[in-house]
Amino acid sequence: MTRSRAMLALADGRVFEGEALGARGEAVGEVVFNTAMSGYQEILTDPSYKGQIVCMTAPHIGNTGVNPEDVESHRPWVEGFVVREASAIASSWRATATLDEYLAQHGVVGIQGIDTRALTRHLRDHGAQEGVVSTEDLDPRGLAAKAKAWPGLVGRDLVKEVTCQAGYGWTESVWRLGEGYGPAPAPRYHVVAYDSGIKRNILRCLVSLGCRVTVVPAFASADDVQALRPDGLFLSNGPGDPEGVPYLAEAVRKLTGHVPVFGVCLGHQILALALGARTYKLRFGHHGANHPVKDLASGRVEITAQNHGFAVDPDSCEGRDLEVTHVNLNDGTCEGLRHRSLPVFSVQYHPEASPGPHDAHYLFHRFVNLMGPSRGR
Repeated sequence: MTRSRAMLALADGRVFEGEALGARGEAVGEVVFNTAMSGYQEILTDPSYKGQIVCMTAPHIGNTGVNPEDVESHRPWVEGFVVREASAIASSWRATATLDEYLAQHGVVGIQGIDTRALTRHLRDHGAQEGVVSTEDLDPRGLAAKAKAWPGLVGRDLVKEVTCQAGYGWTESVWRLGEGYGPAPAPRYHVVAYDSGIKRNILRCLVSLGCRVTVVPAFASADDVQALRPDGLFLSNGPGDPEGVPYLAEAVRKLTGHVPVFGVCLGHQILALALGARTYKLRFGHHGANHPVKDLASGRVEITAQNHGFAVDPDSCEGRDLEVTHVNLNDGTCEGLRHRSLPVFSVQYHPEASPGPHDAHYLFHRFVNLMGPSRGR
C-alpha cells in the first residue's frame, strides 16, 4: 500500500520525513514525547494536550484500534500525532475503528515511519520546541520557518479553548469489566469541579466515592461557586501555562479556606499561584505512565501517570504555609503540596491514571475524608 509523504520540521531546523497518518493537512504546536506503552486513545483525547504535537516513544501504536469507551473527552485535542509504526489492523474485540480512521475522522494530522527514538533524544537534548507536521508543504526550510514563527505556550491561555461553556452534572462512575461504566452511588458530598480541560476518569473517580459532582467552566467566579454550596472544590488538569489563566487563580484564592480543595496537574499549579507561589516551564516536560514519585511523609514511591510542561517552584512556597509533599525521583521537581493549616492539597501527577497505574487512587479517598469534618462550615 502506497502512502502519501509527510514531514515533521522543528523550529531549530531538524526535519523528519515519513508517511501520512490520519487527516491530510498541516498542524503546528509544541512537540513533546510520551513514554506510555499503551493508552494512546486516552492520550489523544486528554484536553491537556491542546497546543501540542505528541510523539509516542513506543514503536508500535494502534494495535487495539479505538472504541467509544476509552476516551477522556468528546474529541481528540492533540494538534498532531507522531508514531514509528501505526497498526493498520485493529485486533481488539472492542474496536470500532483503526487509529488511522479515527485521526482522519477528527481532522488530526499525523506522521508515521520516522525515527521516533532520534526525535525523542533530540527533544531530551534540546528541549521541547515548536514544530509543524504537514502532508501538503514538504519544503523543510519553509516548515521550519512556520514552526519558529508559532508563538509557543508560555503566557497563553489555552484553558479558554477547552473548558465547558456552561455548568453540568456528572453521574457516571468507573468502568468495570463485564459491566462498563456504572451508575452513581448515593451521594454523600457535593463537589464542584473547575473544568480547565478535565478528564472524564477524574469525574468517575469522584462519583464512585459518593460525590455529587457539578462541573463549572474555568471562568466561573468565586461567587458562582459559593452559590452552589459545595462540600469540596476540585481543580482539574488542563493545557498550557498556568500563569496564562490569572482569573482562575484569583477565584481559587478567594475560595481557599471555605471548603477542602484538591488540585491535580494544572490545578496543582493554579493552587500554588493562588497561594502566592510561582511556576516555571520545564525543559521537555513529563508525559507518560511510568514516572516515579516519592511521598515525603511516608517514604512510599508511587509509579504515576503524568502530563505537564510546567512545574511549581518549591523555593517560592517558603513562608506561605505551603509544604512540598511529593517529589519526582527522575529530576527532583515538586510533585505535591499541602497547606499547613487548611484542608488543601494538590499533586502534579494524575491519580485517576487513564492511562497509567493506580498507585495514587488513595488521593481521592483523602479528599473525600477531608469533606466530612468540613461539612457545615
